Amino acid sequence: MIKTSFTLLLVQATVFLFAQSSKEQYLLIGTYTSGNSEAVYVYKFNSETGECRFISTAKSSNPSFLAVSPDKKFVYAVNEDDPGEVTSFSFNKTDGRLKQLNQQPSHGRHPCYITVDKTGKWVIVGNYSSGTIAVYPVLQDGSLGKATDTVLHEGSSVNTDRQEAAHVHATVLGKNNKTLYVPDLGMDKVMIYSFDSKTGKLKEAAMPFVMTEAGAGPRHLDIHPNGKFAYLMEELTGSVSVYKIEKDGYLSLLQNISGLPRDYMGDVGSADIHVSPDGKFLYCSNRGESNTIGIFSVNAATGELSWVNYQSTLGKKPRNFNFDPSGNFLLVANQDDDEIVIFKIDHKTGLLTDTGTRVRVPKPVCIKWIPAE
Repeated sequence: MIKTSFTLLLVQATVFLFAQSSKEQYLLIGTYTSGNSEAVYVYKFNSETGECRFISTAKSSNPSFLAVSPDKKFVYAVNEDDPGEVTSFSFNKTDGRLKQLNQQPSHGRHPCYITVDKTGKWVIVGNYSSGTIAVYPVLQDGSLGKATDTVLHEGSSVNTDRQEAAHVHATVLGKNNKTLYVPDLGMDKVMIYSFDSKTGKLKEAAMPFVMTEAGAGPRHLDIHPNGKFAYLMEELTGSVSVYKIEKDGYLSLLQNISGLPRDYMGDVGSADIHVSPDGKFLYCSNRGESNTIGIFSVNAATGELSWVNYQSTLGKKPRNFNFDPSGNFLLVANQDDDEIVIFKIDHKTGLLTDTGTRVRVPKPVCIKWIPAE
């Protein structure tokens, strides 16, 4: 009887400890270091309460966008400088600290986006000002080798202030890890490449691009969890283009809809876009004078969007946002207010409610996650 009771208590204690640890997530924040920021910031986030506590920093120059390896052991950051660099870090889940491993040149100017492929063996970087892409091998210790491939975009579009040349703004791999989508703000195109995960080489797809409306300014792209639909945020018009992903990876346009509040008449500067983990809602961030998150419901059968409402970000310049791993919270990085605002998500309506919790970080740009253990 005593042995049975002890065993039961041990099981209960184990379950309790697992439940406690599963609530905890490491929150990684990329920043601009032109002001008071030092680097990449690490916090611990509680997925039940939405509370955060500071853990550590890792100094780096303008680490504005981050990517986490599939095994969560490594973190990669662009250094958005001219010329640009790419930095690799190891991540210690025990103490939440990043350790720099090495740096490589980004093969361009002002790198602004970085992706790790699903094998964890390749890192792909997009350089905004030079319109270039670079692919890097991940070495055994998680550091980056020399680039295996580089691609240069050439072109322009109708907005002479913003589209005078090619401007790569994202490098997004499809669910199959074989197709790379590259929104180019300067060319009004989403370039499409075949990606070889054995060699790290890129090749133009049979249908190498899709055109957006002139002056749209393609920026970020997200893929629905079911892998059937892609959603493109257009920075200069504030619109969202909805695409069906064909078998060959080509994008067929289904819908174009404004991501801005319906009565908005001010300056436009839309930024980020994400489908909720359950696939039921889509959110997009609007900068300019709007400072809002546009909220849509997603038709599960067609992928098309219906406007729900908008939410003030309660701050200025919401450059990036993301869901916590539980899917219960949406965190918005308000770059010009030096803080992240935490909203609770209503899973039935998609609407957002301010939790009142803030994370004070200088010039926050990018939000990523690593489970705590």
